[in-house]
Amino acid sequence: MGVNKIEHIGIAVKSLADASVLYEKLLGVGAYKTELVETEYVITRFFRTGESKIELLEASSDDSPIAKFIAKRGEGIHHIAFHVDDIEKEMERLKSAGFTLINEQPKYGADNKLVCFVHPKDTNGTLIELCQDILNK
Repeated sequence: MGVNKIEHIGIAVKSLADASVLYEKLLGVGAYKTELVETEYVITRFFRTGESKIELLEASSDDSPIAKFIAKRGEGIHHIAFHVDDIEKEMERLKSAGFTLINEQPKYGADNKLVCFVHPKDTNGTLIELCQDILNK
């Protein structure tokens, strides 16, 4: 039980098109997936280099969490996601340890994952995402 690895780093951007050009140059690879996550009002684009992944996040609505994040803090790192084998058990472990979960039940996220977020007030200001492959559920 616990986290296995960093699954990805999420980066809030104003423009997926502009940021994608930058990250393609930086990483030397193209994106492998672009996806609209309607429940979060976000369009995501994933890049993989080795075992590491970068998720670019563009708001699909002016009142989305990403739009609010960019308005308050500007573009940049939005969250760090950790891979877990059993998201429900990990959520229970974290709640028992005193962490505040933003969502009480896992929900469907981008890239075929079940996800849950840990409130940044309990993690030194960093939004933490737990990710479990849906195939493992």
